[in-house]
Amino acid sequence: MDQIVERCPWCGTDPLYVDYHDLVWGRPETDDHALFEKLCLDGQQAGLSWITILRKQENYRAAYDNFDPEKIARYSERDVEALLADPGIIRNRLKVESIIRNARAWLAMQEQGEPLSQLLWSFVDNRPIQNRWQSISEVPVTTPESKAMSKALKQRGFNFVGPTIVYAFMQATGMVNDHLVQCPAHEPCRELGTPDQFFLPGH
Repeated sequence: MDQIVERCPWCGTDPLYVDYHDLVWGRPETDDHALFEKLCLDGQQAGLSWITILRKQENYRAAYDNFDPEKIARYSERDVEALLADPGIIRNRLKVESIIRNARAWLAMQEQGEPLSQLLWSFVDNRPIQNRWQSISEVPVTTPESKAMSKALKQRGFNFVGPTIVYAFMQATGMVNDHLVQCPAHEPCRELGTPDQFFLPGH
């Protein structure tokens, strides 16, 4: 008799969501561009379910020049209107403009010699926080780290980066390992976060 795989219950049985859970969520990400994309997409989720955005991820990449901050930062009002007419993304003006605003904040950080990855990972001392939750009800929606990160991002000009959105972002990018202990992804993600020199500033 096959053993039942006890994944974290939030991903359900949708194949796209299951793949995201198994292969992406909780795995440490340190690439500046990948972190920028994920931060922007998590902001798009506000008021919606993550699977809604996940299904539109490729549409967002096509609409926003593959999340190239240098290109996005130059978008004009004409570009905004084109995005608002794009049925493949969430057509909310505040959300459309937030990605442009975030791109400009990302560039300003780069110009000041502060990579986004270096800032974000500093809130967990450059190592993933390893949690050992047994039930989904134990998992927090905000933490002191997510509140501090949210504040720092807002100070640098990012928006749609409240503490709850930021904590979801931290979970997804492996800054915290919130896979339940019985989930088959918990241990592989924990092992990814064990090297002494996990994160090199400026990477």
